[in-house]
Amino acid sequence: MTINELREKRNQAWNAAKAFVETKRDKDGLLSEEDVKTYAQMEKKVQDYGAEIERMEAMSAMEAQLNKPTSSPITEKPMNGKPAADEKPKTGRASDAYRTGMLTALRSNFHQVSDVLREGVDADGGYLVPEEYDSRLIQTLSEENIMRKLGHTITTSGEHKINIAATAPAAAWIEEGGALSFGDATFAQILLDAHKLHVAIKVTEELLYDNAFKLEDYILTEFGKALANAEEDAFLNGTGVGQPLGLFAETGGGHMAETLTAALKSDDLITLIHALKRPYRKSASFIMNDKTIAQIRKLKDNNGAYIWQPSYQAGEPDRILGYTVHTSAYAPENAIAFGDYSYYNIGDRGTRSFKQLNELFAGNGMIGFVAKERVDGKLILPEAVQILKLKTE
Repeated sequence: MTINELREKRNQAWNAAKAFVETKRDKDGLLSEEDVKTYAQMEKKVQDYGAEIERMEAMSAMEAQLNKPTSSPITEKPMNGKPAADEKPKTGRASDAYRTGMLTALRSNFHQVSDVLREGVDADGGYLVPEEYDSRLIQTLSEENIMRKLGHTITTSGEHKINIAATAPAAAWIEEGGALSFGDATFAQILLDAHKLHVAIKVTEELLYDNAFKLEDYILTEFGKALANAEEDAFLNGTGVGQPLGLFAETGGGHMAETLTAALKSDDLITLIHALKRPYRKSASFIMNDKTIAQIRKLKDNNGAYIWQPSYQAGEPDRILGYTVHTSAYAPENAIAFGDYSYYNIGDRGTRSFKQLNELFAGNGMIGFVAKERVDGKLILPEAVQILKLKTE
């Protein structure tokens, strides 16, 4: 059975479950105990279809990955190593020599360091990542980190100042020939600094010297995942002290729309949506923990319809009341964010570096490597994101 067929069956099962509820309500709008059990079985079937769809999608992605060619085909006429007349040779960290020199240095435990690598030494003595690697690493961060997709990234070489209109001038009616009144438009500044984030891994000497082991891919993947996870956690929950200021931070994060004193209801989400000003709602979406979705999937509107709208097409997101839902393992379980996250600015210094740990694990026959980056993040307009605080158990 194909994934699309499973989606169709899930759709049919869900519609059947909703129809069952509508036809079995008594005059008070309630279900009998037996009907509640029947509906629970129908809902579980929908969930089982969803789990099977996710499993098949994961298998399909793995199959596509395994079927990729191990080398790139030649698609252009060979030029005997000479660039075309209109093609400028790559230099610095973008050059093939720099990339090859970095991989050779990694393989040789940095005993074979070519002169070309001297072009990319950072202030701490590490070697800047080749541009091709850095691009792939940034792609890994974007794929693994929802805030990298939703926020606005600024690549900067130093402290970045963002001007914010704190107050705007107001218009006023005047009589013919009357005196003009002037209001003061004031501006505030938000600074994006650079907090240092690092990740370290250990590689056995056997793997390091084994050309069959794809050291480059392993390091990029592991570093990328680790940095992405740490970034996403900070972009959502960071304190702003030695790390970015998070979206859910009580001071400097999104605007606190409401703190619930009772269990979450569908009306609370409607209130949250309209707590956000209309211009921001055009590009707004939800961010929440996956455990919170388990509560929301059971909520209904005043007409008895479920407010959760599962996706029935590949690539289409799930929705709540028509708005896209993003989930993160790092989102707090007691809060829901709704807003336009393009106002969360990420200040990225743009370059990342590798450094070798020479003696730390020498006695264990292992080599240590450290990757570092400098990044900051702040929500520059708190009113662009509204936070609903849930009642804690």
